[in-house]
Amino acid sequence: MTQTTVNQNGEVPQSSATTYYSLLGLHPSTSVIDIRRAYRELSKLYHPDTTELPANIATAKFQQINEAYATLCSPERRLSYDLKIGYSRFGVIQAPADLNHPASRPHDWSKSAYLDASDRPLSSGEIFVLFVLGLTFVGCLLLAIAVAVIRGEATLQTHLSQPLNTQQQITQIYQLNTQTESKINNQ
Repeated sequence: MTQTTVNQNGEVPQSSATTYYSLLGLHPSTSVIDIRRAYRELSKLYHPDTTELPANIATAKFQQINEAYATLCSPERRLSYDLKIGYSRFGVIQAPADLNHPASRPHDWSKSAYLDASDRPLSSGEIFVLFVLGLTFVGCLLLAIAVAVIRGEATLQTHLSQPLNTQQQITQIYQLNTQTESKINNQ
């Protein structure tokens, strides 16, 4: 796991033992996930409450590890730190040897910082929100039906209280039609 830092020319810098990368045991081109993994392992090892080392040594080492992690996990701070130690990502990046060969093994999602949303179960909070949303939908639907039934019954009762036969309906329509025609002719 311990690797030495290398600059863009392939040389080991003078202060190799004091870089944040060497403190975490990583190469400067390592990913953020590997930095996080190394930090977790070392923080468990050197935490003053969980180690058997003397408290002053453990505290000093733990503070160094925290400082290294804080710098390397922030993209802006990491870029300025890389420039400070003389490391350039652009001179080191090379095409992988198996670039033209298809990947033979599937991608391991457990090592990815971005999980596919369909791979994880819903949390209890998400289930609760969906339940409340469903209850709200059903409640609104029942309320709309109740209002429609109540207003529909009142309208139905007014029409039923004045039953008209077909002849009376035709007479009313004819009277409305003649009134409309007379208004149009007067204008």
